[in-house]
Amino acid sequence: MLAEIAPFQALLDAIGWLLAWLYDLTGNFGFAIIILTIVFRIVLLPLGIKQIKSMQAMQALQPKIKEIQKKFKGNKQKVQEQTMKLYQEYGVNPLGGCLPLLLQFPILIAMYAVIRAPVPYAETDPAKPAGVDCVVQGANDSLPPACYKDNHLPVDSQLFIDITQQDDDHMHFLLMNLQCAPSQSGKTVPVLNTQKEPSGATLDCGDGIPDRVPYFAMLILMIGTTFYSSRQTQKATPASAQNQQTQIITKVMPLMFGVFGFAFPAGLILYWTVSNLFQIGQQAVMLRLGHIGPQAMDRRLTEAKSKAETRTDKPRTGIMGRMMERAEQERKRRLGEPEPLRKPPPRSSGSSKASPKGTAKGSGSGGSGKRSKGGSAGPRRSGPNRPKRPGR
Repeated sequence: MLAEIAPFQALLDAIGWLLAWLYDLTGNFGFAIIILTIVFRIVLLPLGIKQIKSMQAMQALQPKIKEIQKKFKGNKQKVQEQTMKLYQEYGVNPLGGCLPLLLQFPILIAMYAVIRAPVPYAETDPAKPAGVDCVVQGANDSLPPACYKDNHLPVDSQLFIDITQQDDDHMHFLLMNLQCAPSQSGKTVPVLNTQKEPSGATLDCGDGIPDRVPYFAMLILMIGTTFYSSRQTQKATPASAQNQQTQIITKVMPLMFGVFGFAFPAGLILYWTVSNLFQIGQQAVMLRLGHIGPQAMDRRLTEAKSKAETRTDKPRTGIMGRMMERAEQERKRRLGEPEPLRKPPPRSSGSSKASPKGTAKGSGSGGSGKRSKGGSAGPRRSGPNRPKRPGR
């Protein structure tokens, strides 16, 4: 299904080409996977470092977030508003720790599609090339390359041409056939066609219980490295910043990968294990250099807060800034708050502050004469309109 999407198909083709080129260079499928994994991790290294720092910053803010939840208990809207303001105050992006992890899943799915045994076309499949016989005739007979669906590796690499030949070991690494899953180990597995029927081709995954040991040893190593990598990240965080969700993820995620890995090809397990080892080494170096850890987190939060204060008057940019801006506008719209008044534009330099003509300093009426000692500004009024003096 995903192969029908153009960007994902391009990713499959790129990974297939790189894997085939590395195999032609090294002559071993396992070494090709290891080198390709290291290349991926180096390319994603800046995002990986950003992920670690963002996750630790989020965990360091957990005590403040709990105070907000306690203060505005029962008012979810207010809690969200104050939490977003807290993120903005410290310059923390809550999505910063998720994006690098999400980018690894398309690569993981693509690696699964490339490493697994190719699926031969059924004779009744309308997508099968015309004039090509895709039925295995003999025990050591191999199907033509055109019979395989979604073969993302070039034909000249000869990775998928001879999967029916039992004496060929180009797919073996550390006593494992990297196309076999731990659930298939220790037996010969029939290769199913596009109609989920046996195509006549087989996959040699060993013979007996001893041949299953390397597969399960690799699976246990993958679970262990996943757990250790999570614990390593947790140790670099103060105990006060650790929440219950983080502890649950640390325990559950390795078990989930173990369940999935039981049905995954050994080549994919090798890829994830090498990726975990790279992550462990990366975090160990960052801890030693002081880039992560409790002191580094406090220093980073202080720096982030000072940077955020210097840009409070600037317009919000980026995904996080736009989300906060829209949330603020939506809150004001619901509460019916008026738009903030804009300051009047400053006067131009040529404007004069002189008083209008005909107005004298200290005059209480339109007259321009000076007041007399009695306080009157003109002739004394007489007649009925003259005000009466108060009696003494």
